[in-house]
Amino acid sequence: MNFRKMFQDLTRYPSALIGLTLIFILVFVSILTVIFIPYSQAINMWRGGEDIWGDTPRLAQPKWVNWFRANDLPESIIISSEEGYENAGGTFTQTDFSGSDGFYEKEILFTFDYEYGDFPEELTLFFTSDFDEKEPFVDVYWVKPNGEEIRINSLAIGRQESYRVSQDEKLRRKLNDIAPHQGLLLVDTGADAPEILKGTYQVRLDILAFDSETIVDAKVVMFGKVYGWAGTDHRRRGLHVAMLWGTPIAMAFGLLAALGTSVSTMVIAATGVWFGGWVDDLIQRITEVNLVLPVLPILIMIGTFYSRSIWLILGVIILLSIFGAAIKSYRAIFLQVKESPYIEAAEAYGSSNIRIVFQYLIPRIIPLLIPGLVTLIPSFVFLEASLAVLGLGDPVLPTWGKMINDARANGALFEGHYYWVLQPAILLMVTGLAFAMLGFSLDRIFNPRLRGL
Repeated sequence: MNFRKMFQDLTRYPSALIGLTLIFILVFVSILTVIFIPYSQAINMWRGGEDIWGDTPRLAQPKWVNWFRANDLPESIIISSEEGYENAGGTFTQTDFSGSDGFYEKEILFTFDYEYGDFPEELTLFFTSDFDEKEPFVDVYWVKPNGEEIRINSLAIGRQESYRVSQDEKLRRKLNDIAPHQGLLLVDTGADAPEILKGTYQVRLDILAFDSETIVDAKVVMFGKVYGWAGTDHRRRGLHVAMLWGTPIAMAFGLLAALGTSVSTMVIAATGVWFGGWVDDLIQRITEVNLVLPVLPILIMIGTFYSRSIWLILGVIILLSIFGAAIKSYRAIFLQVKESPYIEAAEAYGSSNIRIVFQYLIPRIIPLLIPGLVTLIPSFVFLEASLAVLGLGDPVLPTWGKMINDARANGALFEGHYYWVLQPAILLMVTGLAFAMLGFSLDRIFNPRLRGL
Protein backbone atom coordinates (compact mmCIF):
# COMPACT_ATOMS: atom_id res chain seq x y z
CA MET A 1 0.00 0.00 0.00
CA ASN A 2 1.42 3.37 -1.06
CA PHE A 3 0.68 5.67 1.89
CA ARG A 4 2.28 8.63 0.15
CA LYS A 5 -0.10 8.34 -2.77
CA MET A 6 -3.01 7.83 -0.38
CA PHE A 7 -2.14 11.06 1.43
CA GLN A 8 -1.84 12.91 -1.88
CA ASP A 9 -5.28 11.65 -2.84
CA LEU A 10 -6.66 12.77 0.51
CA THR A 11 -5.49 16.34 -0.11
CA ARG A 12 -7.95 16.52 -3.01
CA TYR A 13 -10.86 16.33 -0.56
CA PRO A 14 -11.43 19.33 1.76
CA SER A 15 -13.56 17.14 4.02
CA ALA A 16 -10.60 14.80 4.54
CA LEU A 17 -8.29 17.69 5.46
CA ILE A 18 -10.84 19.03 7.94
CA GLY A 19 -11.30 15.57 9.44
CA LEU A 20 -7.54 15.01 9.71
CA THR A 21 -7.08 18.39 11.36
CA LEU A 22 -9.76 17.69 13.95
CA ILE A 23 -8.35 14.22 14.65
CA PHE A 24 -4.84 15.65 15.02
CA ILE A 25 -6.14 18.19 17.54
CA LEU A 26 -7.93 15.46 19.51
CA VAL A 27 -4.81 13.27 19.54
CA PHE A 28 -2.60 16.23 20.49
CA VAL A 29 -4.92 17.15 23.38
CA SER A 30 -4.97 13.50 24.50
CA ILE A 31 -1.17 13.31 24.63
CA LEU A 32 -0.81 16.59 26.51
CA THR A 33 -3.55 15.58 28.96
CA VAL A 34 -1.87 12.29 29.85
CA ILE A 35 1.48 14.06 30.28
CA PHE A 36 0.39 17.06 32.35
CA ILE A 37 -2.52 15.47 34.26
CA PRO A 38 -1.38 11.93 35.10
CA TYR A 39 -4.01 9.25 35.58
CA SER A 40 -3.71 9.08 39.37
CA GLN A 41 -3.94 12.86 39.66
CA ALA A 42 -6.97 13.00 37.39
CA ILE A 43 -8.78 10.32 39.40
CA ASN A 44 -7.98 12.11 42.65
CA MET A 45 -9.21 15.43 41.26
CA TRP A 46 -12.42 13.89 39.93
CA ARG A 47 -13.21 12.24 43.26
CA GLY A 48 -13.14 15.75 44.66
CA GLY A 49 -12.98 16.93 48.23
CA GLU A 50 -12.62 20.15 50.20
CA ASP A 51 -8.83 19.98 49.98
CA ILE A 52 -8.96 20.12 46.17
CA TRP A 53 -12.11 22.03 45.23
CA GLY A 54 -12.85 23.87 48.48
CA ASP A 55 -12.09 27.26 46.93
CA THR A 56 -14.04 26.76 43.70
CA PRO A 57 -17.64 27.91 43.30
CA ARG A 58 -20.52 25.51 42.90
CA LEU A 59 -22.22 25.35 39.48
CA ALA A 60 -20.16 28.19 38.03
CA GLN A 61 -20.34 28.89 34.31
CA PRO A 62 -17.23 28.97 32.10
CA LYS A 63 -15.42 32.29 31.84
CA TRP A 64 -16.13 32.58 28.13
CA VAL A 65 -19.81 33.33 28.81
CA ASN A 66 -18.68 36.85 29.72
CA TRP A 67 -17.82 37.40 26.06
CA PHE A 68 -21.53 37.47 25.31
CA ARG A 69 -22.68 39.58 28.28
CA ALA A 70 -22.87 43.33 28.76
CA ASN A 71 -22.16 42.96 32.52
CA ASP A 72 -19.50 40.41 33.38
CA LEU A 73 -20.30 37.72 35.89
CA PRO A 74 -17.89 37.83 38.86
CA GLU A 75 -14.84 35.62 39.09
CA SER A 76 -13.73 34.17 42.41
CA ILE A 77 -11.69 36.39 44.71
CA ILE A 78 -9.40 34.43 47.04
CA ILE A 79 -7.06 36.15 49.46
CA SER A 80 -5.08 34.29 52.12
CA SER A 81 -2.62 35.47 54.75
CA GLU A 82 -0.87 32.12 54.65
CA GLU A 83 2.73 32.39 53.49
CA GLY A 84 3.29 31.34 49.88
CA TYR A 85 -0.38 31.35 48.91
CA GLU A 86 -1.10 32.73 45.43
CA ASN A 87 -3.81 35.30 46.04
CA ALA A 88 -6.33 35.96 43.29
CA GLY A 89 -8.06 39.30 43.02
CA GLY A 90 -6.73 41.11 46.08
CA THR A 91 -4.02 41.75 48.65
CA PHE A 92 -3.61 41.69 52.41
CA THR A 93 -1.61 43.35 55.16
CA GLN A 94 -1.13 42.21 58.73
CA THR A 95 0.51 43.27 61.97
CA ASP A 96 2.32 41.01 64.40
CA PHE A 97 0.81 40.16 67.77
CA SER A 98 1.54 42.88 70.35
CA GLY A 99 0.45 43.40 73.92
CA SER A 100 1.10 42.19 77.44
CA ASP A 101 -0.55 40.83 80.60
CA GLY A 102 -1.95 37.82 78.72
CA PHE A 103 -3.66 39.78 75.94
CA TYR A 104 -2.15 40.06 72.46
CA GLU A 105 -3.73 41.79 69.48
CA LYS A 106 -3.24 41.40 65.74
CA GLU A 107 -4.93 42.86 62.67
CA ILE A 108 -5.29 41.30 59.20
CA LEU A 109 -6.66 43.54 56.48
CA PHE A 110 -7.83 42.08 53.16
CA THR A 111 -8.33 44.51 50.26
CA PHE A 112 -9.93 43.82 46.88
CA ASP A 113 -11.70 45.65 44.06
CA TYR A 114 -15.21 44.66 43.03
CA GLU A 115 -16.21 45.99 39.59
CA TYR A 116 -18.69 43.35 38.49
CA GLY A 117 -22.31 43.93 37.60
CA ASP A 118 -23.63 40.88 39.46
CA PHE A 119 -23.40 39.41 42.94
CA PRO A 120 -21.00 36.62 43.93
CA GLU A 121 -22.28 33.12 44.58
CA GLU A 122 -21.08 32.82 48.20
CA LEU A 123 -18.82 34.47 50.77
CA THR A 124 -16.81 32.41 53.26
CA LEU A 125 -13.97 33.00 55.71
CA PHE A 126 -11.55 30.21 56.58
CA PHE A 127 -9.32 30.28 59.67
CA THR A 128 -6.40 28.18 60.88
CA SER A 129 -4.75 28.70 64.25
CA ASP A 130 -2.12 27.21 66.50
CA PHE A 131 -2.35 27.97 70.24
CA ASP A 132 -1.40 26.44 73.56
CA GLU A 133 -4.53 26.44 75.70
CA LYS A 134 -7.10 29.11 74.93
CA GLU A 135 -8.66 29.76 71.54
CA PRO A 136 -8.09 33.21 70.03
CA PHE A 137 -11.07 35.45 69.23
CA VAL A 138 -11.67 37.46 66.10
CA ASP A 139 -13.94 40.40 65.27
CA VAL A 140 -14.84 40.53 61.57
CA TYR A 141 -15.55 43.91 59.95
CA TRP A 142 -16.68 44.70 56.41
CA VAL A 143 -15.60 48.10 55.03
CA LYS A 144 -17.34 49.46 51.93
CA PRO A 145 -15.81 51.81 49.33
CA ASN A 146 -17.86 54.69 50.76
CA GLY A 147 -16.28 54.19 54.17
CA GLU A 148 -19.27 52.46 55.81
CA GLU A 149 -18.14 49.83 58.30
CA ILE A 150 -20.26 46.81 59.20
CA ARG A 151 -19.44 44.48 62.06
CA ILE A 152 -20.16 41.04 60.67
CA ASN A 153 -19.48 38.70 63.57
CA SER A 154 -17.31 37.82 66.54
CA LEU A 155 -16.19 34.23 67.01
CA ALA A 156 -13.63 31.93 68.60
CA ILE A 157 -11.15 30.29 66.24
CA GLY A 158 -10.36 26.61 66.55
CA ARG A 159 -7.56 24.76 64.81
CA GLN A 160 -9.57 24.67 61.61
CA GLU A 161 -12.57 26.96 61.37
CA SER A 162 -14.86 28.18 58.60
CA TYR A 163 -17.43 30.93 58.78
CA ARG A 164 -20.08 30.84 56.06
CA VAL A 165 -21.02 34.49 55.84
CA SER A 166 -23.68 33.74 53.24
CA GLN A 167 -25.51 31.45 55.69
CA ASP A 168 -25.45 33.80 58.69
CA GLU A 169 -29.14 34.38 59.47
CA LYS A 170 -28.41 37.01 62.13
CA LEU A 171 -26.43 39.06 59.61
CA ARG A 172 -29.19 38.53 57.05
CA ARG A 173 -31.76 40.10 59.36
CA LYS A 174 -29.35 42.98 60.01
CA LEU A 175 -29.21 43.60 56.24
CA ASN A 176 -33.02 43.89 55.87
CA ASP A 177 -33.48 40.21 55.07
CA ILE A 178 -31.08 40.30 52.11
CA ALA A 179 -28.57 37.48 51.62
CA PRO A 180 -25.30 38.66 53.24
CA HIS A 181 -23.14 38.08 50.15
CA GLN A 182 -25.49 40.46 48.33
CA GLY A 183 -26.43 42.96 51.03
CA LEU A 184 -22.80 43.69 51.87
CA LEU A 185 -22.23 44.89 48.29
CA LEU A 186 -25.27 47.17 48.00
CA VAL A 187 -25.24 50.95 48.10
CA ASP A 188 -28.31 50.89 50.35
CA THR A 189 -30.02 47.73 51.57
CA GLY A 190 -33.27 49.65 52.04
CA ALA A 191 -33.48 50.99 48.49
CA ASP A 192 -36.37 49.93 46.25
CA ALA A 193 -33.99 49.23 43.37
CA PRO A 194 -30.84 47.58 44.81
CA GLU A 195 -27.61 48.84 43.24
CA ILE A 196 -24.20 47.24 43.55
CA LEU A 197 -21.59 49.56 45.01
CA LYS A 198 -18.45 49.15 42.92
CA GLY A 199 -15.02 50.02 44.25
CA THR A 200 -12.44 48.90 46.79
CA TYR A 201 -13.66 46.77 49.69
CA GLN A 202 -11.88 45.65 52.82
CA VAL A 203 -12.34 42.80 55.29
CA ARG A 204 -10.69 43.61 58.62
CA LEU A 205 -9.99 40.97 61.23
CA ASP A 206 -9.22 42.16 64.76
CA ILE A 207 -7.68 39.13 66.48
CA LEU A 208 -7.26 38.75 70.24
CA ALA A 209 -4.96 35.97 71.50
CA PHE A 210 -3.99 34.86 75.01
CA ASP A 211 -0.36 33.92 74.47
CA SER A 212 2.38 35.42 72.34
CA GLU A 213 3.09 32.16 70.49
CA THR A 214 -0.37 31.98 68.93
CA ILE A 215 -0.41 31.75 65.14
CA VAL A 216 -3.52 32.75 63.19
CA ASP A 217 -4.02 32.72 59.40
CA ALA A 218 -7.20 33.61 57.54
CA LYS A 219 -8.54 33.33 54.03
CA VAL A 220 -11.37 35.25 52.38
CA VAL A 221 -13.11 33.42 49.55
CA MET A 222 -15.70 35.25 47.51
CA PHE A 223 -17.01 32.53 45.20
CA GLY A 224 -17.70 33.82 41.72
CA LYS A 225 -20.24 32.76 39.12
CA VAL A 226 -17.67 31.86 36.46
CA TYR A 227 -14.69 29.54 36.76
CA GLY A 228 -12.12 28.32 34.26
CA TRP A 229 -12.88 27.57 30.63
CA ALA A 230 -15.30 24.72 31.37
CA GLY A 231 -17.13 25.72 34.58
CA THR A 232 -17.86 23.59 37.63
CA ASP A 233 -20.48 21.04 38.67
CA HIS A 234 -22.61 20.46 41.76
CA ARG A 235 -19.60 19.13 43.68
CA ARG A 236 -17.44 22.18 42.86
CA ARG A 237 -15.29 20.04 40.56
CA GLY A 238 -13.73 21.78 37.59
CA LEU A 239 -15.32 20.27 34.50
CA HIS A 240 -12.09 20.80 32.57
CA VAL A 241 -10.80 17.58 34.18
CA ALA A 242 -13.51 15.47 32.53
CA MET A 243 -13.35 17.49 29.31
CA LEU A 244 -9.61 16.87 28.96
CA TRP A 245 -9.42 13.28 30.24
CA GLY A 246 -12.54 12.34 28.32
CA THR A 247 -10.55 12.91 25.12
CA PRO A 248 -7.87 10.19 25.52
CA ILE A 249 -10.44 7.81 27.02
CA ALA A 250 -12.81 8.29 24.07
CA MET A 251 -10.01 8.03 21.49
CA ALA A 252 -8.45 4.94 23.08
CA PHE A 253 -11.80 3.20 23.59
CA GLY A 254 -13.00 3.88 20.04
CA LEU A 255 -9.70 2.95 18.40
CA LEU A 256 -9.16 -0.26 20.39
CA ALA A 257 -12.75 -1.40 19.89
CA ALA A 258 -12.74 -0.64 16.16
CA LEU A 259 -9.31 -2.15 15.58
CA GLY A 260 -10.01 -5.27 17.63
CA THR A 261 -13.37 -5.82 15.99
CA SER A 262 -12.31 -5.14 12.38
CA VAL A 263 -9.11 -7.16 12.41
CA SER A 264 -10.65 -10.14 14.24
CA THR A 265 -13.67 -10.15 11.94
CA MET A 266 -11.47 -10.08 8.84
CA VAL A 267 -9.24 -12.93 10.08
CA ILE A 268 -12.23 -15.11 11.01
CA ALA A 269 -13.91 -14.48 7.65
CA ALA A 270 -10.73 -15.31 5.72
CA THR A 271 -10.21 -18.49 7.77
CA GLY A 272 -13.78 -19.67 7.13
CA VAL A 273 -13.55 -19.04 3.38
CA TRP A 274 -10.22 -20.77 2.95
CA PHE A 275 -10.96 -23.89 4.98
CA GLY A 276 -14.62 -24.03 3.95
CA GLY A 277 -16.75 -27.00 4.95
CA TRP A 278 -17.82 -27.27 8.57
CA VAL A 279 -15.48 -24.44 9.61
CA ASP A 280 -17.24 -21.96 7.33
CA ASP A 281 -20.67 -23.33 8.30
CA LEU A 282 -19.89 -22.97 12.02
CA ILE A 283 -18.70 -19.38 11.57
CA GLN A 284 -21.83 -18.46 9.60
CA ARG A 285 -24.19 -20.06 12.14
CA ILE A 286 -22.46 -18.23 15.04
CA THR A 287 -22.73 -15.00 13.06
CA GLU A 288 -26.43 -15.47 12.41
CA VAL A 289 -27.09 -16.15 16.10
CA ASN A 290 -24.98 -13.16 17.15
CA LEU A 291 -26.81 -10.84 14.74
CA VAL A 292 -30.05 -11.25 16.65
CA LEU A 293 -28.50 -10.72 20.08
CA PRO A 294 -29.31 -7.28 21.60
CA VAL A 295 -25.88 -5.81 22.29
CA LEU A 296 -26.96 -2.81 24.37
CA PRO A 297 -29.21 -4.79 26.78
CA ILE A 298 -26.39 -7.31 27.28
CA LEU A 299 -23.97 -4.50 28.14
CA ILE A 300 -26.53 -3.01 30.51
CA MET A 301 -26.93 -6.37 32.27
CA ILE A 302 -23.15 -6.74 32.66
CA GLY A 303 -22.80 -3.19 33.96
CA THR A 304 -25.69 -3.65 36.39
CA PHE A 305 -24.98 -7.11 37.79
CA TYR A 306 -21.24 -7.63 37.36
CA SER A 307 -18.88 -4.71 36.73
CA ARG A 308 -18.83 -1.28 35.13
CA SER A 309 -15.11 -1.29 34.40
CA ILE A 310 -14.49 0.37 31.06
CA TRP A 311 -11.97 -2.30 30.08
CA LEU A 312 -14.41 -5.13 30.78
CA ILE A 313 -17.05 -3.33 28.74
CA LEU A 314 -14.49 -2.87 25.95
CA GLY A 315 -13.71 -6.59 25.91
CA VAL A 316 -17.38 -7.56 25.84
CA ILE A 317 -18.09 -5.11 23.01
CA ILE A 318 -15.28 -6.60 20.92
CA LEU A 319 -16.50 -10.15 21.58
CA LEU A 320 -20.07 -9.28 20.64
CA SER A 321 -18.99 -7.36 17.54
CA ILE A 322 -16.54 -9.86 16.06
CA PHE A 323 -19.28 -12.06 14.62
CA GLY A 324 -21.18 -9.18 13.10
CA ALA A 325 -22.63 -8.41 9.70
CA ALA A 326 -19.16 -7.49 8.42
CA ILE A 327 -18.21 -11.19 8.38
CA LYS A 328 -20.68 -11.85 5.57
CA SER A 329 -19.37 -8.85 3.59
CA TYR A 330 -15.79 -9.99 4.00
CA ARG A 331 -16.78 -13.54 3.15
CA ALA A 332 -18.24 -12.44 -0.18
CA ILE A 333 -15.02 -10.61 -1.05
CA PHE A 334 -12.76 -13.47 0.07
CA LEU A 335 -14.72 -15.95 -2.06
CA GLN A 336 -13.77 -13.90 -5.11
CA VAL A 337 -10.14 -13.48 -4.03
CA LYS A 338 -9.87 -17.23 -3.34
CA GLU A 339 -10.45 -17.97 -7.03
CA SER A 340 -7.62 -15.67 -8.16
CA PRO A 341 -4.79 -17.27 -10.15
CA TYR A 342 -2.08 -16.16 -7.71
CA ILE A 343 -3.87 -18.07 -4.91
CA GLU A 344 -3.80 -21.23 -7.01
CA ALA A 345 -0.13 -20.60 -7.76
CA ALA A 346 0.69 -20.17 -4.06
CA GLU A 347 -1.15 -23.37 -3.26
CA ALA A 348 0.68 -25.22 -6.06
CA TYR A 349 4.04 -24.03 -4.68
CA GLY A 350 3.14 -25.61 -1.34
CA SER A 351 2.36 -22.54 0.74
CA SER A 352 0.84 -23.39 4.10
CA ASN A 353 -2.76 -22.53 4.95
CA ILE A 354 -1.70 -19.87 7.47
CA ARG A 355 0.62 -18.25 4.91
CA ILE A 356 -2.11 -18.12 2.31
CA VAL A 357 -4.65 -16.65 4.74
CA PHE A 358 -2.37 -13.98 6.21
CA GLN A 359 -0.13 -13.13 3.26
CA TYR A 360 -2.33 -13.64 0.23
CA LEU A 361 -5.99 -13.33 1.21
CA ILE A 362 -6.07 -10.68 3.93
CA PRO A 363 -3.66 -8.12 2.38
CA ARG A 364 -5.92 -7.93 -0.69
CA ILE A 365 -8.81 -6.36 1.24
CA ILE A 366 -6.89 -4.17 3.69
CA PRO A 367 -7.67 -1.10 1.51
CA LEU A 368 -11.35 -1.87 2.09
CA LEU A 369 -10.74 -2.36 5.82
CA ILE A 370 -9.25 1.09 6.45
CA PRO A 371 -12.31 3.24 5.58
CA GLY A 372 -14.59 0.94 7.56
CA LEU A 373 -12.20 1.01 10.52
CA VAL A 374 -12.10 4.81 10.57
CA THR A 375 -15.87 5.23 10.35
CA LEU A 376 -16.37 2.57 13.04
CA ILE A 377 -14.38 4.46 15.70
CA PRO A 378 -17.04 7.12 16.52
CA SER A 379 -19.76 4.48 16.83
CA PHE A 380 -17.87 2.89 19.72
CA VAL A 381 -17.16 6.32 21.22
CA PHE A 382 -20.90 7.03 21.20
CA LEU A 383 -21.63 3.57 22.63
CA GLU A 384 -19.33 4.17 25.61
CA ALA A 385 -20.89 7.60 26.14
CA SER A 386 -24.39 6.12 25.91
CA LEU A 387 -23.60 3.58 28.63
CA ALA A 388 -22.23 6.37 30.83
CA VAL A 389 -25.34 8.50 30.24
CA LEU A 390 -27.43 5.52 31.37
CA GLY A 391 -25.42 5.43 34.60
CA LEU A 392 -23.36 2.39 33.58
CA GLY A 393 -20.07 4.14 32.87
CA ASP A 394 -16.88 3.47 34.78
CA PRO A 395 -17.45 5.08 38.20
CA VAL A 396 -13.79 6.07 38.49
CA LEU A 397 -12.97 7.63 35.12
CA PRO A 398 -13.95 11.21 34.21
CA THR A 399 -15.52 10.95 30.75
CA TRP A 400 -17.80 12.98 28.50
CA GLY A 401 -20.68 10.57 29.02
CA LYS A 402 -20.23 10.75 32.80
CA MET A 403 -20.47 14.55 32.61
CA ILE A 404 -23.77 14.33 30.72
CA ASN A 405 -25.10 11.76 33.18
CA ASP A 406 -24.21 13.95 36.18
CA ALA A 407 -25.84 16.93 34.47
CA ARG A 408 -29.01 14.95 33.77
CA ALA A 409 -29.19 13.56 37.32
CA ASN A 410 -28.85 17.05 38.81
CA GLY A 411 -31.34 18.78 36.54
CA ALA A 412 -28.78 20.91 34.69
CA LEU A 413 -31.13 21.78 31.84
CA PHE A 414 -33.99 22.67 34.17
CA GLU A 415 -31.68 24.90 36.23
CA GLY A 416 -30.24 26.62 33.17
CA HIS A 417 -26.75 25.10 33.40
CA TYR A 418 -26.59 24.40 29.67
CA TYR A 419 -22.80 24.48 29.54
CA TRP A 420 -22.70 21.30 31.62
CA VAL A 421 -24.45 19.35 28.85
CA LEU A 422 -23.47 21.23 25.70
CA GLN A 423 -19.68 21.07 26.13
CA PRO A 424 -19.31 17.25 26.22
CA ALA A 425 -22.08 16.87 23.63
CA ILE A 426 -20.23 19.18 21.23
CA LEU A 427 -17.00 17.24 21.73
CA LEU A 428 -18.81 13.98 20.96
CA MET A 429 -20.27 15.48 17.80
CA VAL A 430 -16.92 16.90 16.70
CA THR A 431 -15.26 13.51 17.23
CA GLY A 432 -17.93 11.74 15.21
CA LEU A 433 -17.78 14.36 12.45
CA ALA A 434 -13.99 14.19 12.20
CA PHE A 435 -13.81 10.43 11.73
CA ALA A 436 -16.85 10.37 9.46
CA MET A 437 -15.38 13.00 7.13
CA LEU A 438 -12.05 11.17 6.95
CA GLY A 439 -13.69 7.76 6.56
CA PHE A 440 -15.94 8.84 3.68
CA SER A 441 -12.98 10.40 1.89
CA LEU A 442 -10.95 7.21 2.31
CA ASP A 443 -13.88 5.23 0.96
CA ARG A 444 -13.84 7.37 -2.19
CA ILE A 445 -10.12 6.70 -2.60
CA PHE A 446 -10.16 2.94 -2.05
CA ASN A 447 -13.53 2.11 -3.60
CA PRO A 448 -13.23 2.17 -7.41
CA ARG A 449 -16.96 2.77 -7.83
CA LEU A 450 -16.79 6.01 -5.83
CA ARG A 451 -13.71 7.50 -7.46
CA GLY A 452 -14.40 10.73 -9.24
CA LEU A 453 -17.54 11.47 -7.19
